[in-house]
Amino acid sequence: MEPLKLARSIVETLEDKKGEDILLLDLQELARVGDYFVICSGSSDRTINGLMDAVVEETREKFHLKPRLEGRPAEGWLLADFGSVIVHVFSDAQRDYYRLEELWSGAKVLLHVQ
Repeated sequence: MEPLKLARSIVETLEDKKGEDILLLDLQELARVGDYFVICSGSSDRTINGLMDAVVEETREKFHLKPRLEGRPAEGWLLADFGSVIVHVFSDAQRDYYRLEELWSGAKVLLHVQ
C-alpha cells in the first residue's frame, strides 16, 4: 500500500464528510514519525467523532487497515496512526493550541482544502 494513496483517500473522506480546513503535509524529508500528516478541524465533539469514524471505516474497507487511536472528542482532538500516515482531527480551539502547521512549517503542503 502506497502511503500517499492512503493519505489522499483520507483527505477525500474528510472532505466528503464536511471536515474543515483540511491540510495534507509531506513529512518525508523532515521526520521519521510518519510520511504524511492529515490535519482537519471539526465544529463540535460529535463532528470530530464522526469524521474520525468515517476515516477508520473507509480505511478498513479500502485498505484493510486498523489504526491506533488516541484522544477524545470531548477534549477536542482525535488522532489515528496508520504508521506512515497520521491523521489529526481537532476542534478549532485545540488546533490553535497545538499549532501543528507551525511546528511542521518546513513540511511540504501537498493539499489544502478550506
